[in-house]
Amino acid sequence: MPDLTQTYTAFLGDRRIASGLLAEVAVAVKHSPADTPVLIFNDVTGRPLDLDMRGSDDEVRARYTPPPEPPRGRGRPKLGVVPREVTLLPRHWDWLTGQPGGASNAIRKLVDAARREGKAETTARTRAANEAAYHFMHAVAGDYPGYEEATRALFASDRARLETEIAHWPHDVRTHALRLATV
Repeated sequence: MPDLTQTYTAFLGDRRIASGLLAEVAVAVKHSPADTPVLIFNDVTGRPLDLDMRGSDDEVRARYTPPPEPPRGRGRPKLGVVPREVTLLPRHWDWLTGQPGGASNAIRKLVDAARREGKAETTARTRAANEAAYHFMHAVAGDYPGYEEATRALFASDRARLETEIAHWPHDVRTHALRLATV
């Protein structure tokens, strides 16, 4: 089941026909001409997906609309805390238990400090953006001239060369590929 909270983009050949939440994209695709295949892409992963287009517009929209969030009950709000197992050496546990606020608080502070430093997170975001752009480019532009050089430029993080290699591609394909590759 696709993530209904993410955005998606639909292409009819090399022309973008819809972009947004999946429910609205699905209805737009339902009304596209049947003689040309339509590809729908997840804007986070760049991967194509198939949808069930049976039924009326309202049925299709309902199938791909996220369920409403349940009303909040009384009491303390959930903070999104997820308990998970962490494996550490005894000396690490000794140090953590001696920290003010306990082990969980110390680990949260260490993670926040590492995120502020940002190198690993930036690298992961760049990798994810490159992979999303690659999946989209492979599906739509795999037979376009300059495709191989464009993918080399993409994974080398050479934005100028990427833009040069895809400059002759159709506008919508070029624009979407560059949008996905942007961190």
